[in-house]
Amino acid sequence: MTDVSIRVSVNGIARRATVPARLTLADFLRVNCGLTGTHLGCEHGVCGACTILVDGDAVRACLMFAVQADGAEVTTIEGIGEPDGTLSPVQAAFRDHHGLQCGFCTPGFVISATALLRENPSPSEHEIRDALSGNLCRCTGYQGILAAVRAAASES
Repeated sequence: MTDVSIRVSVNGIARRATVPARLTLADFLRVNCGLTGTHLGCEHGVCGACTILVDGDAVRACLMFAVQADGAEVTTIEGIGEPDGTLSPVQAAFRDHHGLQCGFCTPGFVISATALLRENPSPSEHEIRDALSGNLCRCTGYQGILAAVRAAASES
């Protein structure tokens, strides 16, 4: 299979790589970039653990090839907070409202909530639930997650 050269900005850092055409963006981020905050759960786009932002839109990194991100701006959970380590408002709300259980699904939920609040700073309860419906928490910590997103929305 032919390798393809790509140029991607990941968390504000320009990267060039030559990758197999069928390498998923999730594997590119985890293996090539060392950004392991993008978790792989189902690898079928069902659980949302691998959710990242591509040009501001929440996408499943397990369903996208790295070559499809050529020229794009990719933001992972590692790039959501401030460069000095300060948590984003959504991350802080997850911490403050016990939106964290085992933590495996947390990056995907934080990214999905961040995308929602950027597009709709004052979502209704229904809009929050709809936006997070593609993310699964195996620990069933949904009440804390919803409380965190409501709190982050009220602070924005």
